Amino acid sequence: METNILDIVIWTGAAISLLGLLGLVWCIVSVSRAKRAKLDDEAMRAVLKSAIPLNLGALFLSVIGLMMVIVGIFLG
Repeated sequence: METNILDIVIWTGAAISLLGLLGLVWCIVSVSRAKRAKLDDEAMRAVLKSAIPLNLGALFLSVIGLMMVIVGIFLG
């Protein structure tokens, strides 16, 4: 069995997408912990402010990874 470059693209894309998914789960857990802690308004805003860039980065990773998987499947 020989490894094709598109196989590498597919598996790399799957790994990147999984990293993005883990980042999304981390954001969900982080915000839900803050919500359960019943923080005051200012502290909750600080938690949400720090979670938004991480959430967007995780979404970006997921999208790029899925695009790599789809391109690898279509071209392979």
